[in-house]
Amino acid sequence: MRDVSWLIVGGGIQGMTAAVHLCRQAGISAADIAVVDPHPEPLAVWKERTEKIRMPYLRSTFVHHLSPDPLELVKRGDSFLGRYKRPSRSMFYDTSKELLQETGIADSWLQDTVVHVEKSQPGWTVYGKKNTLTTANLLLAPGGGSRPVIPAALQPEAVHVYDPSFDPSAVTGRAVVVGGGISAAHTAIYLAEQRHTETVLLHRKPLRVSQFDSDPGWLGPKRMQAFSRMDHRRRRRCIHTERRTGTMTRELLFKLRKLERDGRLKMMQDEAAGSRRCEDGMVELELASGSLLSADSVTACTGFSKELPGSAWIQPLIDAYSLPCADCGYPKLSPSLMWTDRLYVTGALAELEIGPSARNIAGAQRAARRIAASVCM
Repeated sequence: MRDVSWLIVGGGIQGMTAAVHLCRQAGISAADIAVVDPHPEPLAVWKERTEKIRMPYLRSTFVHHLSPDPLELVKRGDSFLGRYKRPSRSMFYDTSKELLQETGIADSWLQDTVVHVEKSQPGWTVYGKKNTLTTANLLLAPGGGSRPVIPAALQPEAVHVYDPSFDPSAVTGRAVVVGGGISAAHTAIYLAEQRHTETVLLHRKPLRVSQFDSDPGWLGPKRMQAFSRMDHRRRRRCIHTERRTGTMTRELLFKLRKLERDGRLKMMQDEAAGSRRCEDGMVELELASGSLLSADSVTACTGFSKELPGSAWIQPLIDAYSLPCADCGYPKLSPSLMWTDRLYVTGALAELEIGPSARNIAGAQRAARRIAASVCM
């Protein structure tokens, strides 16, 4: 059994941002931190998903990354796009790997899957499939997009873009991409640019442009002070209203329109009402408008489940220790993101305290700063 001062469950953007802040802002040695995650290396899911849709630049700005130093990316690279200096995916990832090596967090990695958590002295015991660890402080950072969702009308003929088995480079023939957000845009652009595909982007609503996935005002005190005065029901409604899901950046919309003008892409505003596999192997989509759409493949860029992240082992933890939750099932937290004594959360689990930005990189920074600051007090 291994004993550490801090144990972080989840090695994605949220968990790694917290780990770097604990080292650099709170002065905790990486030797006193362990990170448990089922994947072989940090940021594995983020890397796989952004590579899969061929995302060249992040949606976030140059000041949003793993480090507490806002200029970390500028000091290390020069691959940025546009007025907001959005970093390239490759530079962001390379810088993140460098930070994890320099802080020693890369050596704190433990590949395992958490199955149970219980209180112990002086803090918590975490049981994985292969290891058992005790820790004074436990930080939960499970990914907020763990289970991809495919609408019933597309099942079982469609594959989700983030299904591990899906390889966009293997798509041939007529390809239908379903969705209207940034993942759908990147996927449709990549497929349309391939010579061996005829691509259709099927979107239910008019395509909407937003530079960011939540208003930058939610990163500042004015809006967050108002948010902190709301009860938890109003906070949940606010998050639902203010998160700009299903949107894309302006340059992606321009690319889609250019591909459409060039005859490489067809965009259709409609909705699949049903689907079936034909004898010739083609997929036939029955659309809400009454028309039919045939394709060799259907890729669903339709988001993730809204269930509590890590619910398989977090819900039993809630039940065992009567952890405070709002009506929506998400944690009620202190301003330092402490759920109960020596138990902290970040990411989607912290959104009733961090607000609409909680799930993105900027939200990861804000959460990490709060946690690290509480340690320094």
